[in-house]
Amino acid sequence: MQPRILITGGAGYIGSHVVKLLGKRGYQNLLTLDNLSTGHREAVLYGDLKVVDLKDENLVREIVREFKPDAVIHFAASIEVEESVRNPAKYYENNTVNSLRLLEILTEEGVDKFIFSSTAAVYGIPEEIPVKETAPLNPINPYGESKATVEKILRDFSNAYGLRYVSLRYFNVAGADPEGEIGQSYPEATHLITRALKTAKGEFDKLYIYGTDYPTKDGTAVRDYIHVMDLADAHLLAMDYLMEGGKSDVFNVGYGKGYTVKEVVDTVKKVTDVDFPVVETDRRPGDPPILVADSSKIRKTLNWQPKYDDLEFIIKTAWNWELNRRY
Repeated sequence: MQPRILITGGAGYIGSHVVKLLGKRGYQNLLTLDNLSTGHREAVLYGDLKVVDLKDENLVREIVREFKPDAVIHFAASIEVEESVRNPAKYYENNTVNSLRLLEILTEEGVDKFIFSSTAAVYGIPEEIPVKETAPLNPINPYGESKATVEKILRDFSNAYGLRYVSLRYFNVAGADPEGEIGQSYPEATHLITRALKTAKGEFDKLYIYGTDYPTKDGTAVRDYIHVMDLADAHLLAMDYLMEGGKSDVFNVGYGKGYTVKEVVDTVKKVTDVDFPVVETDRRPGDPPILVADSSKIRKTLNWQPKYDDLEFIIKTAWNWELNRRY
């Protein structure tokens, strides 16, 4: 009997790639819930889509009761660090309160397997690099705080109600479906690679580099970039792990190596063959200097074996999507 899987935020960037991978691997009982505030109907290639806001508790409860999911993969959230500093209320409402509401409904309806879209932002500025899952949670912005709070709620729900969960702490997700069917399509792109590609394409007249005085080899911030399909694969492994009786756990999802902003920009220029203008400016609030994952735990426990650990390939897939976007 195939599991029934509910995906919140499945019309968004990462969620849509997970839905596609589920569909490609033969899962048929898929239901995406998305309010389409940043997601796209056209991105949901498999299963059904219901346009729903998670704050509509009665409707969400009705859907859960009717669909009877075996597992829930929870992406729906606001994700921009800078915006979270300006508008923390939005982040605590969308990310923390809505997650709590959803978990209450799932617990009441007997759904006990949950995969949570978390973030490396829960670590803040880590004391050790690469950062392990055992590092203290010390977020330095409301986005990271909103996700760290949900992780604490999950731990308590697991202890009290028997919920089993996997929390995946993403590092810098980038790239697009190598087949070119889906990709990143935010109304206002803020991710470095997407922003750089749009600048190469002429949609922006210049690219800003925020901060050139970090303690790194060229003064710009270092990040661990992971291809979105490798991240999607981690979700399916996490789901299999829970289906097979795995206990609640937390995993970093990154490659374990970092690139500076300038290295990324140089690679974008190489891939696109466009020498676009770059302006160096001050640091942004809430940006740690270096974030690189220790991903040994997910590799060992879930046998995660990434396929696309190559910055140039990541950027090429994203560039192909930008040139041939379908939505």
